[in-house]
Amino acid sequence: MQERTQIMDIQAVNRATARIAHEIIERNSGVSNVCILGVKKRGVPFAKKICDCILAFEGVKVPFGELDITYHRDDLTDDRKNMVATESNVPCDLTEKTVIIVDDVVYTGRTVKASLETVFKYGRPNSVQFVALIDRGHRELPIRPDYVGKNVPTSKHETVSVVFDNDQNSGVYIIKNN
Repeated sequence: MQERTQIMDIQAVNRATARIAHEIIERNSGVSNVCILGVKKRGVPFAKKICDCILAFEGVKVPFGELDITYHRDDLTDDRKNMVATESNVPCDLTEKTVIIVDDVVYTGRTVKASLETVFKYGRPNSVQFVALIDRGHRELPIRPDYVGKNVPTSKHETVSVVFDNDQNSGVYIIKNN
């Protein structure tokens, strides 16, 4: 049996998103050279929310794309990679850009590593920054997000689920696997 506990409702997610958008704007002295890439699948809706906040705050539509990291994952066989891979949608040459990779949850750091490898297929950015709505710890690689919505210590027997369906069900949940 699984036990599900909500740790952030949609209002908390929206507040964290707005704060992160402001931090991105401040750290980069605006967003004129920024490109935001959401990691498929669950980083994409969070990245869109950040882009919407930046548009509302700055009046600037930041280039936005989707990053498919399948071919750089180390936990899939080559046959499985070919079955599940889609395509990245990168809106511009990333050379000399500030690329911001967005994902919903950071755990071991392996998804971020695969994201970095994918980004460099599309150019050589000036810098790469990383956003995670939830940092749950348990890193296996020396990777840390530049922007975090919430740090949530978890056990390895728990799962963190981020839902962006609608306002009624949206939020962040910890699922305890018994």
